[in-house]
Amino acid sequence: MKESAIIAIIIILGILAGANIYLSHRFAWFFGVYKTLPLYLVFGALTALMIGGLIPFANATSLAGHIIYGAAAVTMGVLLYLLLSVLFIDMLRLVTRFQPWLYGALALALTATVSLYGVWNAWNVKTTHLEIPVSSLNKEIRAMHLSDLHIGHFRGKKFLKRVVSETNQQNVDVVFLTGDLFDGRYNLNKDVISVLQELDARLYFIEGNHEGYTGADTIKQMLRNAELRVLENEVVHHDGLQVIGLNHLISEEGKSNMHATGRGPTIKSTLNTLQTEENKPTVLLHHSPDGIEHAHKHGVDLYLSGHTHAGQLFPITFIAGLMFDYNKGLHTYKSTSIFVSQGAGTFGPPMRVGTRSEITVIKLIPAQSTY
Repeated sequence: MKESAIIAIIIILGILAGANIYLSHRFAWFFGVYKTLPLYLVFGALTALMIGGLIPFANATSLAGHIIYGAAAVTMGVLLYLLLSVLFIDMLRLVTRFQPWLYGALALALTATVSLYGVWNAWNVKTTHLEIPVSSLNKEIRAMHLSDLHIGHFRGKKFLKRVVSETNQQNVDVVFLTGDLFDGRYNLNKDVISVLQELDARLYFIEGNHEGYTGADTIKQMLRNAELRVLENEVVHHDGLQVIGLNHLISEEGKSNMHATGRGPTIKSTLNTLQTEENKPTVLLHHSPDGIEHAHKHGVDLYLSGHTHAGQLFPITFIAGLMFDYNKGLHTYKSTSIFVSQGAGTFGPPMRVGTRSEITVIKLIPAQSTY
């Protein structure tokens, strides 16, 4: 393990230990608990569940593993907002004077309210509409961009049916799915994948980092068996569009990406090997919004990605904004447009606070029609 990774783990464990001590002392004061050891044990056990239940049980297919993963993921979200609520209460105490139990009750009520809102907001998938002019395009094309559905422990066939139904209602010509379709093996089966066959438009799929964790080769083969189009570092043509589909790659040699392998091809090297047609309207699909400068050099008009979830949960939203040059929404790099979806699903806690679950209808129009 690299020294930087060890340091990061030590820092994270230190933060978790500090948070447990802080919460234990605050709840001891709130509710008149004179022995803090039981509270240390409670918060310690919840933290252990959070750490030990997520990654080890992400690919669990048993009911027991499913329950452990679900409990761990929910615990993560609730503990985050419990910590923030208690911090807020401490600030409130600077200007108010109430009985300690009332502050404790308020902290718990605030935690419950934000957590329940986060669950509701995550499941309330919104349809975003964009209009993007594309040079060399000779007719309007309606595309649905899907990303980060994270079918797994919290989402399954019913959720995917809802997304497919909404997609069909939008009367699109093509569907681009930019990775993280699955998040674990719990709902990875032919029955779930068959829902995608109900799409009225052609689907193009590329892998995300969670396909790698779940079993990318297995997922891709199941999609191909269902006669769905999987792109792996290749170029296809669809109704006048040149579509480039890339595996999840780092931008170029020397660049780091904690979710993409640093071995083998890069976005830069792969684009250099592909046979593309100049002056043809081009859409590039890549899971994370990396390497926009290389896409631009190869004449890409529109770069579609996801991965970031826009941070998913406040205040992680601010961290994501620092980590990614393009964190969410539509941006322009010179003559190349890049759209980063916030994603339709969630990773870890089934919550969204400060972000939204989205699927996006993108109307590509000839550039001259905007004048």
